[in-house]
Amino acid sequence: MPSAKTSFVCLPCRASYKQPYDRERPERICPRCARPLIHAGSAFAAPPRRDRAAWRVLAVLLHAGVRFHKSCCGGPGYRPRTPREVRERMTYARRSGEPFGEALVRLDVP
Repeated sequence: MPSAKTSFVCLPCRASYKQPYDRERPERICPRCARPLIHAGSAFAAPPRRDRAAWRVLAVLLHAGVRFHKSCCGGPGYRPRTPREVRERMTYARRSGEPFGEALVRLDVP
């Protein structure tokens, strides 16, 4: 049986690559720019390359440690899609003291 594939992302190139996950080789290199790829998870769906706002949101999520792994019951859960949703959650995190990674995956902001 072939090994399961997962997504690796290059933010400067705005490219995503599905590759087998191997614990022995955690670092992957982008074939376009030779920079390290970021492991995004198996439930990741890349935005269109021309959608710069979506890639900026994705960069914030990945740098905050948010990944797109499948859960047992239907996907990775809520992830913000627009810069406005990210700003709302970042403002909430600053005011409440909640870690950015947790605030970014919060469905509703009080």
